[in-house]
Amino acid sequence: MKTLKIASIIALSLLFGCNSKSDKTAKNSESKEEQKQPNILLILADDMGYGDIGVYGSEINTPNINKLAEEGTQFTNFHVSAACSPSRSMLMTGVDNHRAGIGNLVEIQADNQFGQPGYEGFLNDDVVSVATRLKDGGYHTYMVGKWHLGKTETKIPYARGFEKSFALMESGADNWVEQPYMPLNKKVHYFEDDKQISLPTENYFSSNYYTDKMISYIDSSKEDDKPFFGYVAYQAVHYPHQAPKEFIDKYNGVYDKGWKELRLNRLQKQKELGIVSPEVTLNFENAATTVPAWKLSDWENLSEEEQKFNARRMQAYAGMADNMDYNIGRIINHLKDIGEYENTVIIFLSDNGADPNQLPKNPAFKDWYKDNYTYSSMEDYNGDYSQVGLKGSFSDYGPNWASASNTPNSYYKMFSTEGGVRVPFIAWYPKKIKAGKITQEFAFIKDVVPTMLEVAGLEDTGSTYKNKDVFPITGKSMWASLTTESSKVHSAEETIGSELAGSRAVFKGDYKLVYNPKTKGFGEWELYNIIKDPSEMHNLISEMPEVAEELKKAYEVYQTENGVIPVPSDYDVLKQLVKNSERENSH
Repeated sequence: MKTLKIASIIALSLLFGCNSKSDKTAKNSESKEEQKQPNILLILADDMGYGDIGVYGSEINTPNINKLAEEGTQFTNFHVSAACSPSRSMLMTGVDNHRAGIGNLVEIQADNQFGQPGYEGFLNDDVVSVATRLKDGGYHTYMVGKWHLGKTETKIPYARGFEKSFALMESGADNWVEQPYMPLNKKVHYFEDDKQISLPTENYFSSNYYTDKMISYIDSSKEDDKPFFGYVAYQAVHYPHQAPKEFIDKYNGVYDKGWKELRLNRLQKQKELGIVSPEVTLNFENAATTVPAWKLSDWENLSEEEQKFNARRMQAYAGMADNMDYNIGRIINHLKDIGEYENTVIIFLSDNGADPNQLPKNPAFKDWYKDNYTYSSMEDYNGDYSQVGLKGSFSDYGPNWASASNTPNSYYKMFSTEGGVRVPFIAWYPKKIKAGKITQEFAFIKDVVPTMLEVAGLEDTGSTYKNKDVFPITGKSMWASLTTESSKVHSAEETIGSELAGSRAVFKGDYKLVYNPKTKGFGEWELYNIIKDPSEMHNLISEMPEVAEELKKAYEVYQTENGVIPVPSDYDVLKQLVKNSERENSH
C-alpha cells in the first residue's frame, strides 16, 4: 500500500512536472512568435485611378484587394507624386523625389534640369533604400516588376538592397513580349538579380510571371526564421492595357453606356460606401485643360462603331486590373499555405492617378506604332475588336475613361490636381491594424518607409547611414494611425509640398494650394478644400486669401529646401517627350 502511494506521488509529480515544462515551452513559443519581425508585402499598382478598386466605388472585380480593406484600414486621402518614378523614389526612400534623384520623370525632363543635382534620372547615392535598411535589419528582400529608378548595373534593384529581383528597368513595356511600348526606348531591359536577361518567349504575361517569381523567392527562404520584405510592382494598369482574353471578356456589355454614366455610377457607390461626402459633384467640363487631347467628349456624339471600340478599350483596362487582383490572391493564398499570412503586413497603393495620354495619336509617334503593333488604332481592327488587349495590340483608353477611373477626382496623371495625386491606399495586418477602418486623414507617399521601419522595429538613423552622410527620411510613420482609432499622421499645422514638371501643390489640413502651368492648366494658383471638393470645382482663393498666401510661402520654402529646379515658362510635357525621344534615339 505504501509502495503504491509513493508510486502515485511520483507519477503525479512527473505529470505536473511535464505539464509545467510543456506550459513553459508553449509560452516561450508564443513569446518567440510575438517577438518575430513580421513580413512586409508592398504591392504597387501603376497608373491606377482612385475609383478603380471595388472598395473605392468600382464595378471592376477586385475581391482580394477589397478583403484587405475590409479587414484592414483604408485611406481616402492618401497622396503621391503626379507620375511614376518620382513616386517610386519616395516609396523606396522616404525622401523627397528632388533629393532622391528623380526631380522629374526622366522621359519628360526639361533641358535645364539635365545634369543637375537631384535630377540624375536614377535613385542617387545620397539616399538609402528601404530594402537596404531592411536587409541590414535581418530581412530577406525581394522585388519583382517595374523598377524605373535606374538601369545601369549599379542602379538596379540588386544594387539597392534587394537580394533577389526580377525587374523591368523602363517606365513600361508590352505585357506579352519583350518590346518597348513607346519610341523613347530602343529596347527594354530586364534584370534578374545582377544579370541582364531576356523574357521567356512562351506563356509570358507580366502580372502572372511577376507573381510566379515572388512566390518562388518567398519559398527560397521559408525554412529559416528570417522575415521577408517583398515588393511587387505590377505593370498593371499602365498602358498598353493588356490582359488574358478571359479577363477582358468578363466585362462584355459593362461599359456600353459610356464614360459619363460610369462616373455617375461610381460616385453614387462612393457616397454609399462613405468614401466621399454626399455633397460631392463631378467636373464634366475639364475647363482648365489647355491641351485639346485631354478634353472630355460626349459618348452620344460617337458613332456606333466608335462606341463599340471604346467600350472594348475600357474592358481591356478592367481585365488588366482584374487579373492583377487575381494574382494578388495567388500570393495571399500561398502565404496561407506556408503559414505566413497572418504574420505579414500587406500594403497596397498606386503610384499616381490614371493616364489620359494616347501616344499612337501623336504625329511624331504614329509611324512607330504602326511598325511595332498589329493593332494601334481603331482602323486596324476592321470592325472586329476582339483582339483589343491581346498580344500584338497597343490599347490605351484616353481622357474620358481616365476621368472615370479617377472618380471623383479632377484631371489626371501629370497634373497636381487630385486626379493626378490622390490614390487608393490599404494596409492589412490582423494582429495590429484596425479592421474595417476608413480614414480621411491626410498621408503622403514618403510616409510609407518610416511606417515599414517601425513595423520592422528598425531605427531611423537620421542624416547618416553606416557613417555616410545621406538625406534623412522626411516622411512620418503611419503606424499609430493604422493601429489606433484617433492618431494622426500629420498635424493640422504641418505643410507638405510636391512638384512635378511645373505642376505644384502644397497641402495643409483639409486644404491644397495647386498650380498647373498654362501649357496644361490655368497657370494660376488655386485653393481647394479637398475633403469637401475632391473634384476641385470651387476655387477658394478669393474667399481665403490669407490661407493662400500662407501656403504660397510654404511652397517657396519647400522648393528651396528640396532643390526644385523650375521648368521654363514655355515647357510642354508632350513636346518635351518628343524631344527627349529624338535625343535618346540619336545616340
